[in-house]
Amino acid sequence: MSRTGRRALFKALVLDQVDGKTVAEVKQLEVGDLPKQETLIAVEYSSLNYKDGMAVTGTGKIIREFPMVPGIDLAGKIIESDSDKYQPGDSVILTGWGVGERYWGGYTQQASAKADWLVPMPEGLDSRKAMIIGTAGFTAMLCVMTLEEAGVTPGQGPVLVTGAAGGVGSIAVMLLSTLGYEVAAVTGRESTHEYLRGLGASQILSREEMSAQSRPLESQRWAGAVDTVGGDILARVIAEMNYGGAVAACGLASSFKLNTTVMPFILRNVSLRGADSVSCPVERRTRAWERLASDLPESAYTTISRTVGLDQVLEVSQEIMAGQVRGRVLIDPNL
Repeated sequence: MSRTGRRALFKALVLDQVDGKTVAEVKQLEVGDLPKQETLIAVEYSSLNYKDGMAVTGTGKIIREFPMVPGIDLAGKIIESDSDKYQPGDSVILTGWGVGERYWGGYTQQASAKADWLVPMPEGLDSRKAMIIGTAGFTAMLCVMTLEEAGVTPGQGPVLVTGAAGGVGSIAVMLLSTLGYEVAAVTGRESTHEYLRGLGASQILSREEMSAQSRPLESQRWAGAVDTVGGDILARVIAEMNYGGAVAACGLASSFKLNTTVMPFILRNVSLRGADSVSCPVERRTRAWERLASDLPESAYTTISRTVGLDQVLEVSQEIMAGQVRGRVLIDPNL
């Protein structure tokens, strides 16, 4: 059976709750087991994101209804479609919209999805490349676009990336460097320094330094920033922004809380802007994926990924929650 054709039976990672604990198991399903949506997709690849790690390990309350197939993104080919937007054989990408949280996601060989959730595969990408980029790369591109829209240019000074060794951070470092920005990277692991320099970071800062409590205003250091962690680090980043600088915030790996003052905003004209990958409009999604296809160097697909099957998802999910994952992890449900 072709990996892109309809299967009578197919594998999926299914999450259930047993005695209040999340249990992950690879199961055989039928098409009739899938929630009914407009399209049936042969999933070629998915990826591992921090939110996926939380869902699979039962950390927090990512999943509220069980059973659930996790995986917040996927790429593959349309098998069947009730929508005139897509035809069988079309290559598509799916990220966000609550997939893998409220709706069954990408850790499966076949998935169903609303046509409005999908983005056509841009020229220059295929399913494997798209999921090496994945939700993390898509989010990183949204952050870069947000800084550009705020007027942050390469000539204005260095741009800081927090959580730089993670999925979003890794691709943000590479994108910004490729676009001509001077990039400074924050990481809590000395073992990632060489890796980050290889992605284009010219300066490495420790998590400890950037986590130290900041004054309302610190010395100006950054023209822009991509923040993936929140909390005390984000507070210090804001206090260290140059006049007119902008921060694109997209994550809360450290904390969802932000203890800061209005002083950077009213005395330095700093802006704090959100970058949302879940409910982002289709037009902006499409533009972001087109930019990724054109702006990411080919090395992005060889230097920041490894590939695992469904039976290894629990193990790598535990690793990402322990802060042991560097860069991107590709999920191949057909292994």
